Amino acid sequence: MLKKCNLYVEGSFSQDKISLDDFYAENITLKDFKLFSLDLFSGCGGLTLGFKKAGVTSIFASDIDPNCQLTFNYNFPNVPFFLQDITSISKAEVDKFLQGKTPDIIIGGPPCQGFSLANKNRNNLNTDPRNKLFYQFLKFINWYNPKVFVMENVKGLLSMKNGEVIDTIYNEFTKAGQGYVVRVKVLKASDYGVPQCRERVVIIGYRNDIGKEPLYPHPIEGEITVDMAINDLPKINAGEGVDVQNYVYEAKNSFQRLMRVNSKFVYNHIAMKHTKRLVDRFHAIKTGQNLLDVWETHGAVKRGSPQEKSDIKFSQNNFRVYGNKPAPTVAASFQSNFIHPYLDRNFTAREGARLQSFPDDFVFQGFRTKMSWEVGLSQYQQIGNAVPPLLAFAIARQIVKDLI
Repeated sequence: MLKKCNLYVEGSFSQDKISLDDFYAENITLKDFKLFSLDLFSGCGGLTLGFKKAGVTSIFASDIDPNCQLTFNYNFPNVPFFLQDITSISKAEVDKFLQGKTPDIIIGGPPCQGFSLANKNRNNLNTDPRNKLFYQFLKFINWYNPKVFVMENVKGLLSMKNGEVIDTIYNEFTKAGQGYVVRVKVLKASDYGVPQCRERVVIIGYRNDIGKEPLYPHPIEGEITVDMAINDLPKINAGEGVDVQNYVYEAKNSFQRLMRVNSKFVYNHIAMKHTKRLVDRFHAIKTGQNLLDVWETHGAVKRGSPQEKSDIKFSQNNFRVYGNKPAPTVAASFQSNFIHPYLDRNFTAREGARLQSFPDDFVFQGFRTKMSWEVGLSQYQQIGNAVPPLLAFAIARQIVKDLI
């Protein structure tokens, strides 16, 4: 259990309850003005897309990964994208992109490896420079004094150094710019129409002169399972699929209909090629099981010595997900973490995108999978690193209703 931090104030849910279907159907009108966002650590654009669906216009985005830039530019062709290390960006450079516009909202999710609970050295705040990237996020708040900021990160952030890190972040944000009312809360993606049990810390700050306390979107009624998310996609086996495919089946529920809006074809739905040994392993793994459950007969073997079992065992590898439940957290490594609920293969990039709530017209660019020497994130890694757009929409929806 996480220890409660000393200083930060946990945010409250709004009283705005909404059904799953109403949540998907909602369209927010911005009356006589627009809200502009500035998107940092944007990745492929999960936060950007969610805020766009809520009526927020991005006027600047930045990330350091070239394949994220390819995907972002393809899906947001009118948003200026700056491919550069955020620590070396100057205000003058950003101002040139903004062309006189002022961001109302700054959003972003700094790289979280240094904060992760999976990192055994996570309490060494001073030795991991990734832990200090939030100061770069803070730099932009001091530059532009937005009405609102939203920062997303991993749940492990709350327990780092027994709460010292989140206390520091909270205090720094309250003093930033003209001062902010700051709230912190863990949100679960499956509470907001995302077919995935992903939990993330969401920090929201409202500038003091707004005169309001940040509220978090109330969980909606109902949830989306893996089956409900992907069972309308073409059924393909290992090694099958092409870059662009026709829909074979009709949409079967509101989530699938939402994913198909503006899309006439299925993109990024190519199954990885698997050896017969791997397909046989997958076939032996039943729902809710992983590689360790079939280790004696289908376990990994040593390189160069296929008659010997590997000494390295990972319980998270090759987990066959439940079709009747939301998926576990879709991480950057999900291409090897999970097995399709019924087919003997890993998920395709499009299936992973569905589990993250990316619509089908959001097309991922760059190489599908990645070799160790290749530069840039693969499509799978871009998907796993992203903020689920429907979670981002829920957050943005609450903020927009507070501001308009």
